[in-house]
Amino acid sequence: MTCKALMSFREGRWRVFVAMPGRVSLWPEHRFPRGAVVPTIAQRSRVVNALGFVFTDGAEWEWSEDAEVPGDDTSRVRLLAAIRVRRVDGGGR
Repeated sequence: MTCKALMSFREGRWRVFVAMPGRVSLWPEHRFPRGAVVPTIAQRSRVVNALGFVFTDGAEWEWSEDAEVPGDDTSRVRLLAAIRVRRVDGGGR
């Protein structure tokens, strides 16, 4: 089973989480320290591994942005990165 690991910046810190079927409260998550610069690819990889996942073959981080206030081009921008991952053991939940 593959799913997506996502990275976002919220409340002054970067966080990585893995979106999976089921309740959001059960999604594996890691929060970087407040004020940290954008985590490197190597840092993100270590975090994803620590959460029990690995990048799928050929996967690359894809970035998107959205306005914090929809339709307001003067509002802050929210950045979101995503990459395909699979469980280290290859199993389901």
